[in-house]
Amino acid sequence: MYAIIEQGGKQYKVAEGDSLNIELTEVESDAKTIELDKVLFVSDGKKVKIGTPYIEKAKVIASFKTTAQDAVVKGKKLYPTHYRRRKNSMRRIGHRQKYLEVIIDKIKA
Repeated sequence: MYAIIEQGGKQYKVAEGDSLNIELTEVESDAKTIELDKVLFVSDGKKVKIGTPYIEKAKVIASFKTTAQDAVVKGKKLYPTHYRRRKNSMRRIGHRQKYLEVIIDKIKA
């Protein structure tokens, strides 16, 4: 069984037991699970449910490895550059995105 969910403006294909990094959202510090209710598509191999745009009463339950605070991981360091030709102007900025690392426990459809 797998599902396609939307979280943070991105879509992810998830199955039970998968580990993935999602956009950082506000979660209570003592929370053990997070519910992702924007489910677009669910398939169990035989039956398929497609949402318009989301499936009602469907959700994906994900848990953190330890706690919500420890689940925050940092992504790769990026260096966007602004360059203006013929102006002798160049600017380099560093950015490092933070993510929540979750494990998919259950898909309810």
